[in-house]
Formats: sequence, C-alpha cells, structure tokens
Amino acid sequence: MKAIRSIIFDLGGVLFDINYQNIIDSFKKLGLGDFDAKYTQLKQDHLFDELETGNISASEFRNRIREIAGKDLNDDEINNAWNSILIGFPKKNIDLLVGLKDSYRIFLLSNTNEIHEKAYKAMLRNQYGNEVLDELFEKIYLSHRVHLRKPNKEIFQLVIDENNLNVEETLFIDDSPQHIEGAKQVGLQAILLKNDKWVGNLLKEVLP
Repeated sequence: MKAIRSIIFDLGGVLFDINYQNIIDSFKKLGLGDFDAKYTQLKQDHLFDELETGNISASEFRNRIREIAGKDLNDDEINNAWNSILIGFPKKNIDLLVGLKDSYRIFLLSNTNEIHEKAYKAMLRNQYGNEVLDELFEKIYLSHRVHLRKPNKEIFQLVIDENNLNVEETLFIDDSPQHIEGAKQVGLQAILLKNDKWVGNLLKEVLP
C-alpha cells in the first residue's frame, strides 16, 4: 500500500452510531410485521434504494409505507420509526477527524436520504451547536443528493474525479462488505470496519 494522502469515510456505522434493529422494531410496532425481510444492511427493498438515490421524495416514501402497513400512519410516526436507527456522533470521532484534517484530505461518502439527513443534522446541532460535518470534511457526498449509491462504482468514481484523487493513495472505510468490494473495483484502498472495532484504532493500524 502506498502512503495514504486521502481518506473517504462512510457515515453510519463508522462515524455515526446506528442500530439497525431499532428501525426493524419500530416499524414492526407500526404494523409492518415483516419489515426485517424488507430492510437489512446487506439487501434492501427497491423502495429504500429509490429513497437513497433521491428518485422518490420523502412524501412518496411515507405514502408507500402507509400502503405497505395498511394503516393511515401520520408523517411523524413514520419519520420517528425511520430515524430510530440514528443513535449519535461520539465526541471521540469528532476529535479523530479534527486530528486528521491537518495531514490528510478527508471526505464523507454516505448512502442516506433526506429524512435521515434532516434528523442527523438536528442531532449534531443539539450535540455540538452547529453542523460540524461541513467543517470537518473537504467535501461531503450523500447518495440522495448525487443520485448514486454504494456499492455502485459510479459514486466512487465521482468522488475520485471531482477531487483528482490518486486511488492508490486514497483509503476508503466502510462497515458494509459490499461497499468495500465496490470501492476496490475502482482501485481504492478499502478496509472493512468490523462491528467490534473503533475506526480510530483501525486507522492506527494502517496509517504511519
């Protein structure tokens, strides 16, 4: 591996704590008894892909959830269930990124959607008083804004091309195996963050 000069971080599960079981449990309480079959970390129903690539609006998503549930759920009920996956952004991860900024170009690349983006930005403002991500990263790429999502190689190529990155000197970190494979397809140095490991400790192993 060449010396790393740039790092592309995933958000949920790497920097921002999430809990997939929360979202499954919350939707089951709303009447979607088989929600765990429709939404998992590795394979998503087409509905969620469409939301994550911005091809349907939040309103269209909520209407579809109402159809699936067979109930007249209100917007807040659906949003709260959908956002229950979001836990918080640990201060140690803020400190980690602040420490990296002077030595590396750092980017954020996340599969997310407009409902989650609004929610996690509010959480960050409550925790830290501002939208700290904009201050930490050179550039942020969100799937629903660029209409592309991981693991498709096009979204990785977009980040590479727009920022003139040398793939051999760029590290990508994600907690989903399929995203790691997508990054490798375009030549990025890619490492899987396992559930029991902190990203800061992983970086200590691969950075000088």
